[in-house]
Amino acid sequence: MLTPVARSSRHAITSPSPRILRFVGCLPLISRPCAAEHPAALQPHLSRHLNLCTFATSTIHRRRFLISEGRTTNPPDVEAEQSSHPAPSLPFYLETGYSIFAKRPSRPFPPPFISLPSGSFSEPLTTHNAPRGRRPYVNGQPVRGITNGDDAIIISDSNFIAVDDGVGAWAQKERGHAALWSRLIAHFWALEVEKSFQSGKEVALEDLNPRQYLEDAYEHTKEATRGTLKDQDIEQLDGEDITKSKSTSGESTSSPSTQEAEEQDKPGENDILGTTTASSALLHHTTSTVPKPVILATTLGDCKVLILRPTMPFSKAVLYRSVEQWHWFDCPRQLGTNSLDTPLKNAVTDTVEVAPGDIVAVLSDGVTDNLWEHEIAETICACMGKWAEGQDEARDGVVYVARTLMNAAREVAQDPYAESPYMERALDEGLAAEGGKLDDISVVLGVCRKRE
Repeated sequence: MLTPVARSSRHAITSPSPRILRFVGCLPLISRPCAAEHPAALQPHLSRHLNLCTFATSTIHRRRFLISEGRTTNPPDVEAEQSSHPAPSLPFYLETGYSIFAKRPSRPFPPPFISLPSGSFSEPLTTHNAPRGRRPYVNGQPVRGITNGDDAIIISDSNFIAVDDGVGAWAQKERGHAALWSRLIAHFWALEVEKSFQSGKEVALEDLNPRQYLEDAYEHTKEATRGTLKDQDIEQLDGEDITKSKSTSGESTSSPSTQEAEEQDKPGENDILGTTTASSALLHHTTSTVPKPVILATTLGDCKVLILRPTMPFSKAVLYRSVEQWHWFDCPRQLGTNSLDTPLKNAVTDTVEVAPGDIVAVLSDGVTDNLWEHEIAETICACMGKWAEGQDEARDGVVYVARTLMNAAREVAQDPYAESPYMERALDEGLAAEGGKLDDISVVLGVCRKRE
């Protein structure tokens, strides 16, 4: 039984009003009701589901595979590989933990990111590597991070944590894979961060550029998803002579230059579609005589980065909060298909000095749409206090804190009569809404520690 959370709202109601209608479906995803009021350049953006119907709690409990938690997102073999090539020792690190809830399973990744068993009866079944088939790969490497519905989270090298929130509306498109987009962005972003520390030399704080790393990750993701479905169709011909097949069907053979022109006439015809927001926290330090820990908080879209000092009173515990970015209600800035947003143009990186014991939280909008900031701060600080006191229920440390925050957000998300920040913003826009917003909930936390 989850502990009830006392809530307050300027739109508080004592009983359900017949004037407040519940949405059981969702609003149009391409053209918003207020689209005419916004610049035409923003029309291609996809907005999130305005879907306030909820599942019964008992149903969610049966679907236990939708809830996960842990201290790292790396599988054991990848963890061992990274430990064999350790990053330069830094004076500070993040003690990490995550807890996630998916409102539904994500759409399966398409080949070639996963390998499927051969359909040929002449090949032995042992040629299909089961672990390789289950784990997605890109450029010959396992895709890092964890998928949570359409979200993706990643914890890398004890100094980088990120949450990317894929726009679920792409699931209604034939080639839409928002979960793949968010996962690839997280994967390549972490790789770019790691590259910056691989020179073996001391890295100055001013030399770190998370926005550029995100830009590079965005370009790698576009390259990985460009024409991928066409490549897969060619592979499915099983070695047939494609040129002969075309001539037989009456198609003329084109020169390479003509083919390139045709490709340009139909851009994106075989691309994997999707968009995602992005947020991260990178821990580093000043290069003064006495190093001081610093967090580089980067956001694009409506995910949230909070930095708290648990030893302070709840009302003063928040040291830093990122600012959400929207084009309009329920349509955040996002990277991907048809979006004009780019990391270098739209992402924001803030530098925040912290101290050992401070906690950084990277949260998807599944948290911030259901909990007000003061509730998030109170939950985190209360759990950190129990952990510091050595209470038995807090023995899992950071994972316990993340779990408690995730459950608090999930309780509101599944309550059709709860008051929530999402409901408040919808009412401010003149939209009838009630209850929490059922969404993927991703909580990734890191406590700053001094390396002994």
